[in-house]
Amino acid sequence: MKTTTVPEPRTAAALAARRRKTETALQRVHEAIARLRREKAQISVAAVARRADVSRTFLYDNPEARTAIASAMVEAGERLSRTLTEQDDEREATWRERALNAEDALKAAQAEILTQRTRIGELIGEVRDLQAEWTEEAIQRITTENTTLKQRVRQLTADNRTLDERLKAARSNLRFQDRRLADLEARLADTGSAT
Repeated sequence: MKTTTVPEPRTAAALAARRRKTETALQRVHEAIARLRREKAQISVAAVARRADVSRTFLYDNPEARTAIASAMVEAGERLSRTLTEQDDEREATWRERALNAEDALKAAQAEILTQRTRIGELIGEVRDLQAEWTEEAIQRITTENTTLKQRVRQLTADNRTLDERLKAARSNLRFQDRRLADLEARLADTGSAT
C-alpha cells in the first residue's frame, strides 16, 4: 500500500511562493526577450539576464527560460542573416551601379583625352609647318624690310610735317597778298576817280 505524504502547510506555502517567484522571473524573461527584439538588440543569455534581473544560473537551470532564449537566439540569427544578406545585396547593387557609372565616366574621359591629343597633334603640326616655311634667311629679310619700312614712315612723317608748314606759310602769304591786292585796287580806284 502506497502512502502519500501531505506536505506540511509551511512547506506548501514555501513551494507556492517559490513557484510564484519562478513564474514572475519567467514573465520578466519573456518581457526582456520581447524588448530586445523590439530594439533589434543582440539576444544572449547575458543580455536577457541583465534585462530580466535574473541570474544566468536561473536561465540555464529553468527549461522554459532556456528554450525561450534558444528559440529567440535562433530567430534573431535568421533575421540577422536575412538582414545581412539584404544589406550585402544593397551594397553590391550600389557598388555595381557606382562601378558602371565610373566605367562610363572613364570611357568619356578617355574619348575626350584622345580628342584633345589629336587636336594638340594637329596644332603642333601647324606650328612646325609655320616654322619650316620661315627660314632664318627669310626671317632676316623680313626684319630688314620691316626696319626699312619704319624708317620710310618716319621720313614721310617728317616730309609731311614740312609740307604742312609750307602750306600754312603759303596760305598766310596768299592772305597777305590778297589784302595787299585789295588795298592796291582800292588805291587805283581812288586815283582813277580823282582824275
